[in-house]
Amino acid sequence: MSLNPGTRLGSYEIVSLLGAGGMGEVYKAKDLKLGRDVAIKVLREDLAAAPERLRRFEQEARAASSLNHPNIVTIHDIDEHEGIRYIAMEYVEGKTLREILGGEPLPTKKLLKLSTQIADGLAKAHSAGIVHRDLKPENLMVTDDGLVKILDFGLAKLMPRSTDMGSDVATVTKATREGAILGTTAYMSPEQAAGRPVDYHSDQFSFGSILYEMATGRTAFSRETVTETLAAVMRDEPEPASVHNPQVPAQLTHVIGRCLEKEPKQRYDSTRDLARELEGVEGVSTGSHAALPTSSRLPVGGIVGVGLVAILAAIIAALFTGDVQEWIAGDSSSPNIESIAVLPLENLSGDPEQEYFADGMTEALITDLSKIGALKVISRTSAMRYKGSDKPLPDIARELGVDAVVEGSVLRVEDRVRITAQLIEAATDQHLWAESYERDLRDVLALQSEVARTIAKEIQITLTPQEEARLASARPVDPEAYETYLLGRSYWNKHGEEDQKKAVEYFERAIDQDPDYATAYSGLADAYTMLGFWGIIPPAEAIPKARAAVQRALELDDTLAEAHTPLGLIKFHFDWEWSAAEAEFRRALELNPSYALAHDWYAVYLAAVGRLDEALAEMERAKELDPLSVRINSALAFQFRLSRQYDRSIEQAQKTLEMDPGHWLAQEALATAYRAKGLDEQVVHEAYRKQYVLAGDSERVEAMDRGYAESGPQGAVCEAAEMLVARSKLRYVSSRDIALSYVFCGKKDEAFYWLERAYGERDPSLPLLGDPAWDPIRSDPRFQDLLRRMNFPE
Repeated sequence: MSLNPGTRLGSYEIVSLLGAGGMGEVYKAKDLKLGRDVAIKVLREDLAAAPERLRRFEQEARAASSLNHPNIVTIHDIDEHEGIRYIAMEYVEGKTLREILGGEPLPTKKLLKLSTQIADGLAKAHSAGIVHRDLKPENLMVTDDGLVKILDFGLAKLMPRSTDMGSDVATVTKATREGAILGTTAYMSPEQAAGRPVDYHSDQFSFGSILYEMATGRTAFSRETVTETLAAVMRDEPEPASVHNPQVPAQLTHVIGRCLEKEPKQRYDSTRDLARELEGVEGVSTGSHAALPTSSRLPVGGIVGVGLVAILAAIIAALFTGDVQEWIAGDSSSPNIESIAVLPLENLSGDPEQEYFADGMTEALITDLSKIGALKVISRTSAMRYKGSDKPLPDIARELGVDAVVEGSVLRVEDRVRITAQLIEAATDQHLWAESYERDLRDVLALQSEVARTIAKEIQITLTPQEEARLASARPVDPEAYETYLLGRSYWNKHGEEDQKKAVEYFERAIDQDPDYATAYSGLADAYTMLGFWGIIPPAEAIPKARAAVQRALELDDTLAEAHTPLGLIKFHFDWEWSAAEAEFRRALELNPSYALAHDWYAVYLAAVGRLDEALAEMERAKELDPLSVRINSALAFQFRLSRQYDRSIEQAQKTLEMDPGHWLAQEALATAYRAKGLDEQVVHEAYRKQYVLAGDSERVEAMDRGYAESGPQGAVCEAAEMLVARSKLRYVSSRDIALSYVFCGKKDEAFYWLERAYGERDPSLPLLGDPAWDPIRSDPRFQDLLRRMNFPE
């Protein structure tokens, strides 16, 4: 169905027909909202009725709209109007590369100007995991000022590097009949022509065919029939471009030859490498037959015909353009990368409800990289603050204090998952490496480990045998269990009371789905530990459940730092087994040196046993690894107070409140530092009152206000203590917290009564008796006897 000028599609008005293709017509239209010209691609009616075709049409928009690059056409909108499905995209005026070629070779300068733009655009798409699959001169538009735009992602496919995800397009897929071929035969890769799965190497081959035509004025593989053309693509080697055009530089002939390798792995490791090599081509001729063809299958007679002098010239050229030069130079230009941040991986599913999956994959990659001792890895909390940020990468890297960042995307299609990752040097914003990986969801743990090992290799970090073994030991996991586990982690990371209960729900469900899933048990231990420590459920109920979960996790995998850490917490806070607790923390940090939470909790332990300098060093390390975590910044303020550095504690708490003025934990750090420093009672009262307002504890605020109205700040403290006693008759309240309230109120006997209650209940917060807040009763024999009975280290 053709649309007449003046037809309205939503907010667009058709102006004229531009052309037609296999999937529909393309029109010039006017965007009535923004007053700009756009191109409208309308899906053919017969195809719109086919769900698989319709999915392909929508995939085109999703794939291309995820890109933002000057050499890729911009997608504005995808919509439906009265049964007509369409995509609105950037309108590009100019000529196609086919029109520009006209059967003649391009001047070298113009060829290089255009081809480097094409390569740069392709590199951007490939780094996002997008393969064009129908690259040809007709899909390359050149504007009057020489800007190239890659058009028509109608056959684009979000692809893994080497395997098929069961999508719908091009060569052989599960959604089309076996051997079905879409695209343009003369520019297909051998693997595409043979009906095999393809990846970004296929686009490199198509690009090489286009380069060949730009350089020589003739196609590399066109024959009289489609069958003969396909056979030529799979079997024949074209003559070097310089044979047909002596003006072609040797480096360019080398690039073309490598792109046209029959085996995908013999092409470029990444299209970014291809783009860089093309940018380095000198626009001068080295004479006829100057370059040695790169194909390992070139007939011997072809080599002899080139001549000995030309071969020597080619070898000399290779020394200054390829891997040999790097070998001779020792690759001295490689950046020195000792610290890294993994930014939130983009969710390419198009479904906002899948955000937890992308976030979980981000956290998993951080965890695997954190196992590498020689590498500083920024923790999840700080990295996730840049989710959706458009801040320049060098600025992000500077704020996080890292040498490089990893960014990328995640796509899940049923039980297949693909990660695309790229490594970027922070100082120069230079892309050092990009790759796509895909696995069945069962093998997702192995996928994450492979990405981590590859990144380590790229930045020339040497893994110890133990690290190599841990990264290589990933077991298969039930797909449903993995997804359920990620949901549990997404709730656990929110830290709210109901979130922790929801996390328990999902972790237990993951264990039901896969009873041998060690990481799910460690997640369950984390959740129960937090529920017990925060008093959401009584510690006597929560901690045994946490202990059972963590012990099972370690039975299944004793190399899990995320299991040794909660076990250390249990032995420290609940069992009061001091040496055993330290051993668990140290083992966790041995397994995962960049685990900020383990450094944080180990610091709390060290402060409790009086090793204050070591405690501060551990907490500073936690902050270095998670610089934007409000919790860890608040904990550093507490550590300064425990070390009796009250001014530094106040300063740190104020800095933390600048990060998040509404965070009650940071406000508590400020209030307790004010009290420890002995500031005016009114100032202390107001700070504590604000803490409970932020925490949403209206009952305590009301109690403080009643007490204050009767007898000022001291009355507020005592009234709050009485309120906690009354509350404890209805639900669990930490006896240690009540005891401390009575210390502030000046009622020692009541304080010791509740301290004894806390001792009998094994209150998890009781080991923090080194806190200066206990100073008013520290010299009392009853207090010293309590320390003795808890077996505190001397």
